[in-house]
Amino acid sequence: MMKNYITSIFLLLVLGQCTQHAETTQKSMIKKENWWKESIIYQIYPRSFKDTNGDGIGDLKGIVEQLDYIQNLGVDAIWLNPIYSSPNEDNGYDVSDYRAIQPDFGSMDDFDTLLAEMHKRGLKLIMDVVVNHSSDEHEWFKQSRSSRTSPFRQYYHWWPAEKGKPNYRYSLFDTKGDAWKYDSLTDAYYLHYFSQKQPDLNWENPKLRQEIYDIMTFWAEKGVDGFRLDAFQFAAKDTTFPAFPTGFEKNFIDYYAMQEGLHLYLKEMHKEVFSKYDVMSVAEGAGRNFKDAHELVDEDRNELNMAYAFEGVDLAKYEGYSLVNFKKVFSRWDSAFSEKGWLSIFLANHDQARLVSRFGNDSPAYREASAKLLNTFILSMRGTPYCYYGDELGMTNQTFKRIDQYQDIAARNGYQKALAEGEDMELYMKKLNFGSRDHGRSPMQWNASAQAGFTNGKPWLPVNPNFKKINVQLQEKDPNSVLNHFKKMTALRKENPTLVYGRYTLLSPDHPAIYAYTRSWEGTQFLVLLNFSDQASSLNLPMDISDAQQLISNTDQLVRNGTAVTLSPYQSVILKIK
Repeated sequence: MMKNYITSIFLLLVLGQCTQHAETTQKSMIKKENWWKESIIYQIYPRSFKDTNGDGIGDLKGIVEQLDYIQNLGVDAIWLNPIYSSPNEDNGYDVSDYRAIQPDFGSMDDFDTLLAEMHKRGLKLIMDVVVNHSSDEHEWFKQSRSSRTSPFRQYYHWWPAEKGKPNYRYSLFDTKGDAWKYDSLTDAYYLHYFSQKQPDLNWENPKLRQEIYDIMTFWAEKGVDGFRLDAFQFAAKDTTFPAFPTGFEKNFIDYYAMQEGLHLYLKEMHKEVFSKYDVMSVAEGAGRNFKDAHELVDEDRNELNMAYAFEGVDLAKYEGYSLVNFKKVFSRWDSAFSEKGWLSIFLANHDQARLVSRFGNDSPAYREASAKLLNTFILSMRGTPYCYYGDELGMTNQTFKRIDQYQDIAARNGYQKALAEGEDMELYMKKLNFGSRDHGRSPMQWNASAQAGFTNGKPWLPVNPNFKKINVQLQEKDPNSVLNHFKKMTALRKENPTLVYGRYTLLSPDHPAIYAYTRSWEGTQFLVLLNFSDQASSLNLPMDISDAQQLISNTDQLVRNGTAVTLSPYQSVILKIK
């Protein structure tokens, strides 16, 4: 404890010496008044949010029906996963027409209604733009594979078979892990970093790039407020396709991300689209290091607005994770962006299993407390918070025992690959049940009626059996629910710019159970205390908090005595110190 105390005192002394410089920096940031810095973003997986026509698939009308609910959460913007026409090999991340709405979700009129109703409520809409690859059923690809002389041939990456098989490239979704697919029609191979039905687009081709900018302009003209670029850090490729070292796929990001040409494409995209509209921009992934991330999002780069880095969200493993390492990761990223650039803060999305099952404790005894704690963390850090649908309720993973219960292509193909390579399949299934994307895509739990009020048909993915105990209707009536705690946190963040722009200072970095930090801004200071443990945990602080005002707690009043505090299991508290 003495080591933690001395470390905290040192941090605060250093902090005091830096206050004037930090305050000046933060004031310059807040003067820019970028709406996306102060927004709380709510991510919706459309297939799983609300079905209005009984086909078991969520739709745009369902989102419209629930806009008042979303507005009452205290969020500012909605990020929609892809809603474009698609054969759904990868649930919409294989686009066959970028200017049409997937019929499962409704029509373009439904989209226009959604956008208008959102804007009436002051909500902004962020579209998912999938342009590292398309569907193999897109007209571009159909034309591209029809002939080697097709004007669309250079829209994709082709390798003529007479040159021999190209050097190995790893595919994330292929059962053999091979990103080159032979196509007999023109006796050539095409590249697919993901499924073989998701051929990669050739960004070296200026005609292809202009097609993409025209598509983005189409949506910007409709009035959308932002774009999230899926897998875009992989868009640039060395089209000579040189050999990579054996085993590169174990760390493929180093070879796939941020290749030469990517910044030129983003600057061109900024000039052609972003600079002409009041839209925000974020790409999936932030490169290989802090330098890459800054080169993507620093304002003077004229590329993107904010970094969306995976190091933090990737910490949760089947074997568990270290809170000390968790603190180090988020503190490193905050420090790297404390004066320049802007971060996204998130612990869940459509590519992850449920938040509370991965980072918290989804047992009946601790699910509510740990879900509240995790939402407190996301909504009290510096950066733009991304909150995933259902996490405001503390929705959990299901228990799938057989591979045929999974819908996700990553799960099904990954299973076949593991089987072929002789892996321990019992262990593989346990890890899959912990981390499968299907858990994060289960239908929204609205009430205790059949299918949780999501649909009156058969849902495309099973509803979690715990829906009668975890649902919106039940939690809205309970002032101490996970849902109402979430609303209190969004209100607290909106009322206090300190939680948006304030300086972040980590306290007691080596404490194994408690994550403690301060947020400071223009004479106001908050202390955030989070006990990531199912045991009561104590901490000595570098300041006396006897008179500090408790603004929010997910369980009881904080037990404190001068500089000493004791937190109950999974307790999260925010205090106003001054």
